[in-house]
Amino acid sequence: MAEKRRRPQRQKFLLWDFDGTLAHRPGQWTDTLLCVLQRAGHCEGLDREVVRPFMNAGFPWHEPGRVREPGQSADDWWRDLQPVLIRACAHLANLDQDRAATLAAQVRSTYLDPAAWVVFDDVVPALEQLTQRGWRHIVLSNHVPELPQLIDRLGLGRHFDAVHTSATMGVEKPHRKAFLHARSLLPRTARVWMIGDNPVADAQGAEAAGIPAILVRSASPLVSRRCASLTEVIDLLEIQP
Repeated sequence: MAEKRRRPQRQKFLLWDFDGTLAHRPGQWTDTLLCVLQRAGHCEGLDREVVRPFMNAGFPWHEPGRVREPGQSADDWWRDLQPVLIRACAHLANLDQDRAATLAAQVRSTYLDPAAWVVFDDVVPALEQLTQRGWRHIVLSNHVPELPQLIDRLGLGRHFDAVHTSATMGVEKPHRKAFLHARSLLPRTARVWMIGDNPVADAQGAEAAGIPAILVRSASPLVSRRCASLTEVIDLLEIQP
């Protein structure tokens, strides 16, 4: 009797958001800027809520409908952000433009300091278990150009086949092009899911591009599939068709 030919298994990929899903920098950009100012002897005791509004506008992900040229260099990306940071430094610390520019230039290294980042406790165990079950991992994040290097310095690089950051893609989630870019680099028949903590940028954006999504670490009535932790993601993926 001829041996029955086994059907080849479909490849399986998970697209992961980074900030807020895999790791986080406490205080994010607000505390980064405040750290730079206070380290220089300014704004001691300043309430971070006074700083926050300056960080809520002017970053590329605040304009997700805008598509830029891909492949922008890291230096150019940070140079384009400097007016936002200079304005914040000048206003908050009452500085002239030259002094504000000097401090604004320090935001880059301060933000990228791996010692300031915290990897969630459930990340490595979940990635390892999912890998054992045949899943491969890719990061798709609205982030800075140096995200691949930051992921390596946090000890996570070995888990990921690729890292896509909006800074070099030229497009931010939830724009459809961000998801289609990542999807186009995978086998056509592959099973692909998106996992992230933002109901709009991650979950709704992925679903609109035809990629099923799971919302983690947050709750929203806009998203049907939600998990409080990455451990729950493992079980949820097992029961999905």
